[in-house]
Amino acid sequence: MSQKRETWSWRGAFVFAVIGSAVGLGNIWRFPYTAYSSGGGAFLIPYFVALLTAGIPLMIMEFSLGHKFRQGAVTAFRSLGKKFEWAGWWATLVAFVIITYYGVIMAWAIRFVFSSLTLAWGSDPEGYFFGQVLHLTDSPGILGGIQWPLFFAYLAGWLAMYYIVKSGVKGVGKVVMITMPLPVILLIIMIIRGVTLPGAMEGLNFFLKPEWSQLLNPDVWLSAYGQIFYSLSVAMAILIAYASYLPEDAEITNNAFLASFSNCAISFLAGFAVFSTLGYMAAQSGVAVSEVATAGVGLAFVVFPQAINLLPGAPLFGVLFFLLIISAGIDSAFSLVEGVVTSVADRWNLSRNTAVAVVTLPAFLIGVLYVTGAGLYWLDIVDHFINAFSLTVMGLIECIVVGWIYGADKIRKYANERSEILLGKWYDFCIKYLTPAILITIIGMSLYKELQGPYGGYPLWSLLVGGWLLVISIPIVSYLLGRRGKAEAESVPANTEEVQA
Repeated sequence: MSQKRETWSWRGAFVFAVIGSAVGLGNIWRFPYTAYSSGGGAFLIPYFVALLTAGIPLMIMEFSLGHKFRQGAVTAFRSLGKKFEWAGWWATLVAFVIITYYGVIMAWAIRFVFSSLTLAWGSDPEGYFFGQVLHLTDSPGILGGIQWPLFFAYLAGWLAMYYIVKSGVKGVGKVVMITMPLPVILLIIMIIRGVTLPGAMEGLNFFLKPEWSQLLNPDVWLSAYGQIFYSLSVAMAILIAYASYLPEDAEITNNAFLASFSNCAISFLAGFAVFSTLGYMAAQSGVAVSEVATAGVGLAFVVFPQAINLLPGAPLFGVLFFLLIISAGIDSAFSLVEGVVTSVADRWNLSRNTAVAVVTLPAFLIGVLYVTGAGLYWLDIVDHFINAFSLTVMGLIECIVVGWIYGADKIRKYANERSEILLGKWYDFCIKYLTPAILITIIGMSLYKELQGPYGGYPLWSLLVGGWLLVISIPIVSYLLGRRGKAEAESVPANTEEVQA
């Protein structure tokens, strides 16, 4: 007889966990720049269209799978048919790869919290970050050894993730009640400070000024879908795992709308905080906002320290900003670990403690590569390829397996039976036609860009090893694990048939 599955202590804990998972580093350093460069205020239109036609439908699909089968991604897909177990492994392996480097970015932020106390980066944040913190080498092939101060920050972050996930979903529920509201509070503090600074309105104007002509640009619409897909934690085994711990009478659609709209609201808060500060920086430096606006690690660890230098009370706001980075990242980090742990524990019938050890130890050891002098190069390569190909292809697989083979109408019916917000046939159209078409287009454009020249100017061998080999390995390993599972007919969890019935 199977053990009774643990459940969330209350609905709010689940919603906070899902929002925390979605609200990650991309909200802080990717969304504001994407919106600014894609039509400003006009970007709201394609962004919300993408949310309603792709983000929310995929979230509802994953919530329904997890809730219906009470299993992680691997055994949830296996419950659709033993021949689909590989799809669950694909999502789980994508999450595992992201885990290996996510903790390193957290380590950078931990290091910068302490650096902020004395503004250790001085007048040259770029030299400080790349030189003194990363000790960046000249190429991916020159590792340069482990950077020990960074390693200990990396270890601290991993220990926190280990103990949070080990505590189970009730423990996770208690943690997210603190870690999810914290970035919102910090963003509000930074907005209040930012909008009172000279030049802030100019920065916000750059962020929000509508360029309606951009709505005719197909790239803007693809950017909107890409941002939604990137930020809602879909296709990474997380949402299936979290939903598997919901009580039987839990609502599906309502939770998806609440979590996804909350994530979008926090993204816009981040835009106000970032661009009001960049506007002040541009005014103080006598340059245009467009010259300081950027995305990615450059924004967080180079441009923002430059802006912090100019702020009254600079050390305080430096600490607040990097605490914001940590608080936005920690929930996403341990949600990724949880998604993999739940899949492994359910598939191989392991205790939580054993599954956590099986997942975290290898991920931690692999991640040591990213705290070497060449770590940033490898992180950039792996992150680019995993998001451009492995993650988007997994979303396409979900649409095909669940939407076409299992039946989008069955998922819609299941969700409607447990929700106040009822889905119409538009949901089937999105899952079966619209979202797959968008994903195929995004994948095709990504492939086209790769063929135009080596990504980032990196040596071809490094892109083959850290990019294409990884992209090819995930489906191969997923297939092999799924094939092994197909041969083990008796390993199907005992409660699966009861749930299906």
